[in-house]
Amino acid sequence: MAKITRSISAKKSSVPSVPKKVAMKAAKAGPKRVAKKSAKPKSPKQKPWTPAEIHEAFSRFRKANPEPKGELEHLNPYTLLVAVVLSAQATDAGVNKATRALFAVADTPVKMLALGEEKVREYIKTIGLYRNKARNVIALSEKLINEFGGEVPRTRAEIETLPGAGRKTANVVLNMAYGEHTMAVDTHVFRVGNRTGLAPGNTPLEVELGLEKVIPLEFMLHAHHWLILHGRYTCLARKPRCEVCLINDLCRWPEKTV
Repeated sequence: MAKITRSISAKKSSVPSVPKKVAMKAAKAGPKRVAKKSAKPKSPKQKPWTPAEIHEAFSRFRKANPEPKGELEHLNPYTLLVAVVLSAQATDAGVNKATRALFAVADTPVKMLALGEEKVREYIKTIGLYRNKARNVIALSEKLINEFGGEVPRTRAEIETLPGAGRKTANVVLNMAYGEHTMAVDTHVFRVGNRTGLAPGNTPLEVELGLEKVIPLEFMLHAHHWLILHGRYTCLARKPRCEVCLINDLCRWPEKTV
């Protein structure tokens, strides 16, 4: 009897076959290369000011304005505190216009509390966010009476517990009312510190600490006023007046016009 042999069919692979044309094209192209991202050119790092340059800059500020004054009108530490709280997102001139009449009738926490939130609103309604600010003025007045004997406290931590008062408010009050060597960083000081290269920083706190570190002690009492006034009237945000700047030869800003 003849032996019957059966052919065993090969098992089909589970991996799908690649079309011949595609395979040949891939072989010619070679391995795929990952395109490298072009690195952005880094802006040149500003050269730090030397101690001699910093001393020279503030000597010029002092010579030009020996006794700089804050532009917020006030009668005592309490009215200064209220004025600074009201000045958030508002101009000093606008705050002064509203507070002249307000402080004439309420220059203490007790008088302000007696006046009441509704009447405070009427006095300050020309100021931005006046409803919330009126609420804060009444609340901080009440807290001063209940926790501080009606007096504005003399430490930053205590002032910062008052409604509407932050670190900048505390620094202004401590400096102007009590003669502390604090550095209040508003938008003007923040801009000047960064633009000039005097104390660059990403946050107001970084600029504040940087300025405190480099400014000589003899200038610290008036330093924040000099920098505020410089930013407000000379080192303007959109169109800085480099041609009349007292420190244009020291400034590190690469785009200055002189």
